[in-house]
Amino acid sequence: MPSPTSLLAEAARRRTFAVISHPDAGKSTLTEALALHARVISEAGATHGKAGRRATVSDWMEMEKARGISISSTALQFEHEGHVINLVDTPGHADFSEDTYRVLSAVDFAVMLLDGAKGLEPQTLKLFDVCHRSGIPVITVINKWDRPGLDPLELLDQIQQRIDIRPTPITWPIGIAGDFRGVLDRRHGHAVEYERTSGGATRAGETVHAPERADEVFGDLWQEAVGGVELLSADGADHDPESFLAGRTTPVLFAAAALNFGITQLLEVMLELAPAPRARLDAKGDPRPVDSPFSAFVFKIQAGMNTAHRDHVAFARICSGVFERGEVVTHAQSGRPFATKYAQNLFGRDRETTDLAYPGDVIGLVNASQLAIGDTLHLGPTVVYPPIPKFAPEHFATITARDTSRFKQFRRGIEQLDREGVVQVLRSDFRGDQAPVLAAVGPMQFEVVTDRLAREFNAETRLEPLPYTVARRIEPADRETLAGTNGVETFERSDGAALAVFSDRWRLQFVARNHPDITFESLSADVDDRTPTS
Repeated sequence: MPSPTSLLAEAARRRTFAVISHPDAGKSTLTEALALHARVISEAGATHGKAGRRATVSDWMEMEKARGISISSTALQFEHEGHVINLVDTPGHADFSEDTYRVLSAVDFAVMLLDGAKGLEPQTLKLFDVCHRSGIPVITVINKWDRPGLDPLELLDQIQQRIDIRPTPITWPIGIAGDFRGVLDRRHGHAVEYERTSGGATRAGETVHAPERADEVFGDLWQEAVGGVELLSADGADHDPESFLAGRTTPVLFAAAALNFGITQLLEVMLELAPAPRARLDAKGDPRPVDSPFSAFVFKIQAGMNTAHRDHVAFARICSGVFERGEVVTHAQSGRPFATKYAQNLFGRDRETTDLAYPGDVIGLVNASQLAIGDTLHLGPTVVYPPIPKFAPEHFATITARDTSRFKQFRRGIEQLDREGVVQVLRSDFRGDQAPVLAAVGPMQFEVVTDRLAREFNAETRLEPLPYTVARRIEPADRETLAGTNGVETFERSDGAALAVFSDRWRLQFVARNHPDITFESLSADVDDRTPTS
């Protein structure tokens, strides 16, 4: 067992984060670029559509490879400059924002990626709101500076005006958007000149120039960058550690992830400025210090990562203490012992057995069938971390097996995807077990379900959309009261919750007025779900 001193030292060198962005802002490209610069891969993946290039390391599902988007979350752990980096990759598409929300519960900070031509987009705003509510510090990267885009000061103004957080640039671009030559690094006052490589597949060349030499190399572009930085200093837009950790400011860097420009500086800033794992609040609101006995919580369950064995993996974020493979820990929700014989370190789809892990690390517990999303594992005195709430679904459909002889496989697949949180599964006596109802935040979740049922369980299915858009939690006894009400249907969710679904918000308000004795509880994990019921 490592000493308390070495435990704290190990925790201090961890950096656990997620990248949040609107679709197509370059999240998967940035993920690859970080792994490339940390020298854990030798060539960036096929994020730019180059023939013959391999798939992005963080995108392993067939749909991800086919569409070039991130659908599932995964974890990438690698070492860089004496630190251990845990990058918990998130789905890029808005339809999978519930999975992203779960990931954000497991990180210590986030990198907010903006498209330099589009600025703040809807999905980015929504995810930033989650970070802000959760007290997660945010580093901002303005990406695609190699393409025509907005003025840098305009982008900073967007950040300050639209999300009420003060941007404090760490680097400043040399050259306008579309003519990206390098950056002025405000930490040191020098210039970093970038050199393109073929297709952006390998690390970009970088040359550091003292201010005098930068003036000779860049000429007027350098003077323009110096003038921009002077404006920032005059306005007080300087990095302050306390304000950053409190979520009042966001360090800003400029980059072109497709060319691997600005990635070195981002890694440096994460290691120098971003927080290491800190004490986490348990469900009672009490902080659990990182040097307390071992504790962790499950934020994701994923099957199908190893097609040869059909196993499933529970992703657990370690919050305190040391994890030692083989120890028997306590499953807080059941009070039962849980053996950790099969624990693995994750790098996308690849895994290797891990014997020790520390606060901030993400481990994969294989074939942990008794674990569910949000569950806590611990040693010593009981601790339970806050549950991870479900989002309010807005899309509903019945699903049936096309071939009734494959019903056993169909049912097993539905149960597995429900456990993973791919969709919410609703059942009722009216519809029966052969036609469960799927409830989703976005319609692409349905595509994932049908694709995985066909690929992994050999069960072709048929989907039929239902005319509902709003869901509310009710008491189980109220299901009978609402039976037969026009535009309303009630279900039991797999976690035992009773839900009523409505054709629209007007129908919800009408039913609520006619049944004042029934409480229609909002599924408030969705930060946009703020419409009153009456």
